[in-house]
Amino acid sequence: MSGNREYKSDVFSMLMQDKERALQLYNAMNGSSYDNPEDVEMVIHDGGISLSVRNDASFIVDARLSIYEHQSTVCPNMPVRSLIYFSVILSDMLSDKKKGTKKGKNIYGRRLVKIPTPHFVVFYNGEEEQPEVQELKLSDAFEKPTDEPNLELKCKVYNINDGKNKAIMESCGWLNDYMTFVNKVREYHADGAFDDLAIDIEKAIDYCIDNDILKEFLKTYRSEVTKSMQLNYEFDRQLELERADAIEEGLEQGIKQGLEQGLEQGIELINQLNQILLSEGKYDELQKASNDKEYQKKLLAEYGLLNEKQGE
Repeated sequence: MSGNREYKSDVFSMLMQDKERALQLYNAMNGSSYDNPEDVEMVIHDGGISLSVRNDASFIVDARLSIYEHQSTVCPNMPVRSLIYFSVILSDMLSDKKKGTKKGKNIYGRRLVKIPTPHFVVFYNGEEEQPEVQELKLSDAFEKPTDEPNLELKCKVYNINDGKNKAIMESCGWLNDYMTFVNKVREYHADGAFDDLAIDIEKAIDYCIDNDILKEFLKTYRSEVTKSMQLNYEFDRQLELERADAIEEGLEQGIKQGLEQGLEQGIELINQLNQILLSEGKYDELQKASNDKEYQKKLLAEYGLLNEKQGE
């Protein structure tokens, strides 16, 4: 399974399709007070390369392009992914595809072409312990580090788990409700069998509806939410299995390399000892050392060929 989640329609992105919710989160993130949802221009790119290049939410408010992504797994490659998202979105904007025109903006002309100011944000709600806020940089991925990169992209990652970024969560009620729903799924599915996942998700939906948490949304999109959450769990579970396999493979490779290196070093030391004994004409010691490992170690130590760590 590849690292790309091709369905890319998790509950967060479903919620963000609503302009009012998008504006509420935008205000919470920027300390602004816009109150007209029609100020939000949703950016929907065609994803012509692959569905995997679609981020969770992109929209423009007051010439600021917000590119929001939701993650339940730790991903240090978000700046690279954000660069791809932005490139695809910008390409669509400049070609005027959304307006149905064939002639786009002339980026080769003498007039400066203005573009919205981009802001890249990730909302993390995975179960691995992570900082409340962290900044990822595109330059961190450069093979040859530089203090003055010609191209840079900064991506802020906000942890939205319980007790984290309280100001944002309090300012954006639906985001707080979303995490309540996520936590209920985790609670009901704790130590549960994978076959019971759909049942546990349904129980979490019932709880939220009964307690007026995302009530109308969950009632309207119940089946879509259930399917989406199942896909998310399946994706995260597959990542964990792949990670465990990679760790096991790495350990096995490390052990193998260690044994090979140890064998090579041991052979080299024995050869050095044999050469010394032959050069000194100590044939009896050579014969005894070949049959007695402890005596061999003793000679290696006497000739300064065996350090304390190697002698263990």
